[in-house]
Amino acid sequence: MATAVLTALPELYVGLSEQELDERIAGAKAALGSRLVILGHHYQRDEVVKFADFRGDSLKLSQLAAARPEAKYIVFCGVHFMAESADILSADHQVVMLPDLNAGCSMADMAELEQVETCWEELNGATGAKIVPVTYINSTAAIKAFVGRNGGAVCTSSNSKKLMEWALARGEKALFLPDEHLGRNTGYRMGIPLDQMAVWNPRAEAGGLPEAEMRTARVILWKGHCSVHLRFVPRHVESARRAHPGIRIIAHPECSWEVCQLADDVGSTEYIIKRIEESPAGSQWAVGTEIHLVNRLAAEHTDRKIIPLDDCVCMCSTMYRISPQHLCWTLESLVEGEVVNQVEVDPETKRWARVALERMLKGS
Repeated sequence: MATAVLTALPELYVGLSEQELDERIAGAKAALGSRLVILGHHYQRDEVVKFADFRGDSLKLSQLAAARPEAKYIVFCGVHFMAESADILSADHQVVMLPDLNAGCSMADMAELEQVETCWEELNGATGAKIVPVTYINSTAAIKAFVGRNGGAVCTSSNSKKLMEWALARGEKALFLPDEHLGRNTGYRMGIPLDQMAVWNPRAEAGGLPEAEMRTARVILWKGHCSVHLRFVPRHVESARRAHPGIRIIAHPECSWEVCQLADDVGSTEYIIKRIEESPAGSQWAVGTEIHLVNRLAAEHTDRKIIPLDDCVCMCSTMYRISPQHLCWTLESLVEGEVVNQVEVDPETKRWARVALERMLKGS
């Protein structure tokens, strides 16, 4: 398990102006120097991510932090599972903090350890098959550790196909956690028919699956999703094409199968960034992912038309909890010698979660 003690933001930070916050964050960062590294996820708001030493997806940022052993303090501007991953991969002397411990991930919370253990027992009992678990990195440390103990690996949206192939080469079936949409889109890209991918619903008896379906399925998908990416639906694709003839639709694989089938291109956050950065001036893109990233890409590439796939604000509300006020408080506390909102994974969980992560790094 990961331990963390939630401390409320002191009142004195609430009324600070944007300029005061910027000056105080910059001052605290300068005072801490090389002892500090700030990580900013792509979905962070601009007023926070501008202070990041590194910007990227969750795995890339965790690896970058581990590669900075001189930094005693790692401040992760992201969500809880990301800070856990940083703690798992970082050195023992490094301290990982999440400026607001309320910044969770609804997808990660959709797979609880007890539920997954029940699923595992029932699937093994009903099928008698060798099942290899794969968990998306957007999962808790406890789920990563479960996967590590049971011969499986972690994956990202960039390497999910390789890791699913890795799992099916070692077993007769794969259990994919916790995002059914990434799992389905990945399996379909591998040529696995939709009727050979069954969905386990942890809120239904026996996962809502007849034993015959458990036995015939090659991939068991956990019923979980990203609340941001599931907001995109086929009519958004159709509407974007009508309004902007010739526009290309690019979607994250956490979107539904139906949306990904209609898109011109599908890929991870890093892939989306690279694809748009390398596109020619004058190209048009409707992007199916979190709004802060889309707006940032549009601001950085004004010679291209870059719009959100849905004109409603598809924002990661939990990521948005990381505010300049929380970042300022975290850094100024460190200057005073106090650690707030530390995220620490217990040694046994860390050990097996690291095994699952290392299998990914070797297998991908």
